[in-house]
Amino acid sequence: MSYEKLFETNISSESVKAWKASGKKALGYVCCHVPEEIFYAADILPVRLRATNCVDSSDAEAWMSSFSCSYARSILQYLMNGTYDLDGLVQSDGCMMPTRILDNWDHLSKKAGKKLFIYQIGAPRITNETTIGYYKAELQTLADKLGEVSGKKVTDEALKAAIAKTNEMRALIAQLYELRKAEKPVVSGSEVLSITLAECDLTIDEYIAALKEFLADAKNRKPIEARARLMVIGSALDNPEYLKVIEDKGGLIVADNMCFGYKAFGKQIVVDDKDVMGSLAKYYLDRIACPRSLDSRPALHKDIVADCKAYGVQGVIYQKMQNCECWGGESFYLEPELKAIGLPMLQLEREEQMANAGQLAIRAEAFVEMLDK
Repeated sequence: MSYEKLFETNISSESVKAWKASGKKALGYVCCHVPEEIFYAADILPVRLRATNCVDSSDAEAWMSSFSCSYARSILQYLMNGTYDLDGLVQSDGCMMPTRILDNWDHLSKKAGKKLFIYQIGAPRITNETTIGYYKAELQTLADKLGEVSGKKVTDEALKAAIAKTNEMRALIAQLYELRKAEKPVVSGSEVLSITLAECDLTIDEYIAALKEFLADAKNRKPIEARARLMVIGSALDNPEYLKVIEDKGGLIVADNMCFGYKAFGKQIVVDDKDVMGSLAKYYLDRIACPRSLDSRPALHKDIVADCKAYGVQGVIYQKMQNCECWGGESFYLEPELKAIGLPMLQLEREEQMANAGQLAIRAEAFVEMLDK
């Protein structure tokens, strides 16, 4: 398989169709607090839903509240119009919007006479011994139910094999991000986002093979010249074109803190053989993916500041989806910490649809010009 598939930003259903054609199930999920490892251990394909290139979500708007974000509405639109053809949906309460996707899709599916597997798990917003135990129980129940769906019981050995596979993927993503630390990187921010988004459409074996091929060829790529090194943070961003508009104005995005970027993968999972499911629960609850957790926001800010230093960032772009529950007001707390290390921050509001590309280009150019001076 050519690694060019890593740069196909449109949602592809090829891998899902091939998987289902073999008699296996494919289930969607939205928030990255749903562990993929449990799906693979049950021999089910996990498909992280995204809304890339959705230009019209009017059907979904009839079901979602006007206070919902356009990212969530667009995912529901793709479920309604058949862009996604899956055997069900699993969701955590990462924020309220994915929960609304699940509620509405459950209702619409039943109304249409579809028999789908619809299930939600609870992911606590505080991490301690009690909440990890609760989350472990939630994941175990999910594992049992997925085993019933697929006919393959989720065992510790199957989980460990799945974790080994996702850890291999995480190691390759870490290599990809190391490329961005170079003075003149060979990969742009929009390209990296395309690569991380590709994991949503491919099986893990396909994705690992493509990543290995790309990394092996990276030395042959031309280094990128830029006027300013940028970091992008904020709401779920699944459209590489958004970053390309910024980079076309001379800024190179060398780092990110987003749930479709590095935070979707994270560091290696360390497994305790005596408590495999507990290891998974602790990892996913401890992992800092966004400001949803009440006790990890200082650590999130520390991560952002540390990455700014590690990647030689000169300015931070804080993009937030309108009506974003998690990232809506985080800039108030974060900006002073960035100012303390001499980094300016550009705040941008956006919608899922790229309706304001011209305005974005103007603001990005002005920000890059300021940094260049």
